[in-house]
Amino acid sequence: MEPGRDRGLHAGRHPSALYGTDLSRHLPRRPRRAPGIHIHAFSPLEIHHGAGTLGISPAAFLERLQDAGLYSLPGTAAEILDDEVRAQICPDKLSTASWLDIVETAHRVGLRTTSTIMFGHVDRYEHWARHILALRRLQQRTGGLTEFVPLPFVSKEAPMALRGRSRQGPTFREAVLMHAIGRLVLHPLVPNIQVSWVKMGLEGALHCLRAGANDFGGTLMNESISRAAGAQHGQEFSPPEMEAAIGSIGRRPRLRTTLYADASEERRAKAFAAAPLAPVVLTPPHGAARKPKSPLSSQLMTCGNSL
Repeated sequence: MEPGRDRGLHAGRHPSALYGTDLSRHLPRRPRRAPGIHIHAFSPLEIHHGAGTLGISPAAFLERLQDAGLYSLPGTAAEILDDEVRAQICPDKLSTASWLDIVETAHRVGLRTTSTIMFGHVDRYEHWARHILALRRLQQRTGGLTEFVPLPFVSKEAPMALRGRSRQGPTFREAVLMHAIGRLVLHPLVPNIQVSWVKMGLEGALHCLRAGANDFGGTLMNESISRAAGAQHGQEFSPPEMEAAIGSIGRRPRLRTTLYADASEERRAKAFAAAPLAPVVLTPPHGAARKPKSPLSSQLMTCGNSL
């Protein structure tokens, strides 16, 4: 398999595992084993849990992961950065202050992160405002956020929605406005607003590009989290298809790296030559051999921003 440059990892939390040690085993030692690979992995929640299982500070744990090959972190598990909301939707996750502290710590040790908001459930507009303003204040202190990614709540198979304890997700207007407000409030501190085509679909994503977003995210490969919640998108969005979609509204596509540098011509050529995504093959039980997967380079695409 010809690897892409960027690799993202997320892990579960097992209460009895020595979680912190397990995390570092997933990272190839740089640069000897994996030259040119950018590892983008482990949410603030995973950092909090991993540091706790080892009995060390988040800063020490982040430095250990950085030494093992980690380059940047996803700013997921943010949900809504307001403890009134978090008490209802994720009481077992870290607090607002802890999330912000771990992300700031990551920035201090030299690891950049994304930032997200998952909205349209039990939250209200004032919670959205508090969340975005908290990110703005964080960015003023550190400058370590690469992008802001609004994630509309997908309710179809979400437990709290099935129990009637939440909205059925934001309206389409609210979802588009979140991208626009993110651009207005975070500009110029956070230069990139990413739209999730997995959440919004192609037409919704194009609306968001017109409303302040400038980033289409990755091509992906068998995305499962949103689809498990009922989303209809997330299998694959090839680079040629993505460029055509961006160009259809008069925007100029640009293939990027995780940290928003231009992708090399070699990387671009490999992305556009990648084989189509093969059907998912579940691993057989009892250690039976896996069938090989077709290679696919997961790439990231941005497009010219009018602001």
